[in-house]
Amino acid sequence: MKNWDDATAFARTLPDVVMESWWGTPCPKINGKGLMSPGREQGSFGLMVTHPEKEILFETDPDTFWQTDHYANYPMLLVRYGTDSRERIELYIQRAWWDRAKKPQRIAAGMAERP
Repeated sequence: MKNWDDATAFARTLPDVVMESWWGTPCPKINGKGLMSPGREQGSFGLMVTHPEKEILFETDPDTFWQTDHYANYPMLLVRYGTDSRERIELYIQRAWWDRAKKPQRIAAGMAERP
């Protein structure tokens, strides 16, 4: 992802995603639940992930995925812009969507199974 606009453009390609206020900023959401936010650190955005995924991502791609103390106990991590991990970032945006979508939305999108 090059920047916030690039990241949100991808998120908006997912079914039923709309830009709505989250923590006072327009962010991609489905069913009123946020997928990601601009984050509190310049050069990165926050992405919702599960706690086990956080550890895997920190270990396997620390140049892309990281956190500050602010995110340590929350199911969100920071994603740096401009890394070579675009496909992996897109996968985790899709997973954030899947985790917040309703079963009929997942089925309609052809994603009955978690990506």
